[in-house]
Amino acid sequence: MRVDLFDFDLPNERIALRPARPRDAARMLVVRPGAEPVLSDRGVRDLPGLLEPGDALVFNDTRVIPAQLEGTRTRGEAVAKISATLHLRSGPDRWKAFVRPAKKLAVGETVVFAAADGSATLTATAEAKNDTGEVLLVFDRSGPDLDQGLAEVGHIPLPPYIALKRGEDAQDREDYQTIFADRKGAVAAPTAGLHFTPALLQALSERGIEQHKVTLHVGAGTFLPVKADDTDAHQMHAEWGEVSPETAAALQAVRARGNKVVAVGTTSLRILESAAQGEGGLAAFSGETEIFITPGYRFRAIDGLMTNFHLPKSTLFMLVSAFSGLETMRAAYAHAIETEYRFYSYGDASLLFPQSGAIDESLLL
Repeated sequence: MRVDLFDFDLPNERIALRPARPRDAARMLVVRPGAEPVLSDRGVRDLPGLLEPGDALVFNDTRVIPAQLEGTRTRGEAVAKISATLHLRSGPDRWKAFVRPAKKLAVGETVVFAAADGSATLTATAEAKNDTGEVLLVFDRSGPDLDQGLAEVGHIPLPPYIALKRGEDAQDREDYQTIFADRKGAVAAPTAGLHFTPALLQALSERGIEQHKVTLHVGAGTFLPVKADDTDAHQMHAEWGEVSPETAAALQAVRARGNKVVAVGTTSLRILESAAQGEGGLAAFSGETEIFITPGYRFRAIDGLMTNFHLPKSTLFMLVSAFSGLETMRAAYAHAIETEYRFYSYGDASLLFPQSGAIDESLLL
């Protein structure tokens, strides 16, 4: 499909620079294709009443690491500043990273990354490099020792649309983690999960809504715009994720009795759909996924999606358009802009239901 079909104009003032406080005070736009009305203005705290007892929410338990590194490369007397955003761990001592400016770092050269106050350093060598600016960095520390080094030297990798407006601060280290954050490895937050509080989880439990967890370590590729003119020409970057056998069986049981599985965030959705690609529906999964969902895709693992508002021409806006319909989502975003919803990572939420034909009904027991 043409990428420009997924474009829209967003006023700069609609981009949220801080989350709502408390987190569950955010607004939520409910989108029900084919219903009357299609769009309903609600709040995140309304979620329990919008679901039925026996339904299930699926959260991503990944934890964001300080994956933004700033350092220098020395070549003779020439010193260049190098910025690296880690996005996929490929070994105990190595990470794939997006480097800027990539042209100033050659294979075999070394970068010394330092904490802002100079209190700690971390050294890495560029082992490989491709034309997109992705570099394989091999560090001088490994395993938990490297993790500690990243904690000392790295910064929380705020999305560009926030970082360009203000610097990272101490509050972001708390704000940019969900209350489910457990397994370290993400370089971007699963932002739909940012809306949940202990009080909201208690209300969901009292309503009889099941709560399950999966893992997808979100990569920096989520920040990259789709530069191709057609979706067929876009290459997704791999992300590592896992669905346990117990979670897969529990979610299969939810759908077998006629209840709904609602993914909290596109990250939860992508790992669930990756785990449902074989025969027989959802199964255990552990490994890398490059799943790219565009209109025409038939969903195999979920019945609803809670998510934030996404960037124009992004893979995530394509995903929600596949689920609820492109024209429906264009109308939903136009309504959200007009009624001053807050957009992107720290913004408000939407609760989406599928358009006719979006769900692969052959897999429902």
